[in-house]
Amino acid sequence: MPYGKLSTRNNTIAVPFILSMLMTGVVSAISIVAMQGVGPLALAMWPSAWVLSWVAAFPVLLRVTPAVRRIASFIVES
Repeated sequence: MPYGKLSTRNNTIAVPFILSMLMTGVVSAISIVAMQGVGPLALAMWPSAWVLSWVAAFPVLLRVTPAVRRIASFIVES
């Protein structure tokens, strides 16, 4: 294992972690800009909105990812 990399067994946590950070960041930014417009207020509000949404999304992704993979296996050829 190269220095600084996680082992492959950590992939089940790393993927939902990264995905939840990216998705909640984008969605919270879109929501705030839609409500406040682009400006200093939106920029000031975004970090707390992102953290709140991420705290909810990450555990949900940890729980639902196995089920989503099973559902996707029905529509994706292996």
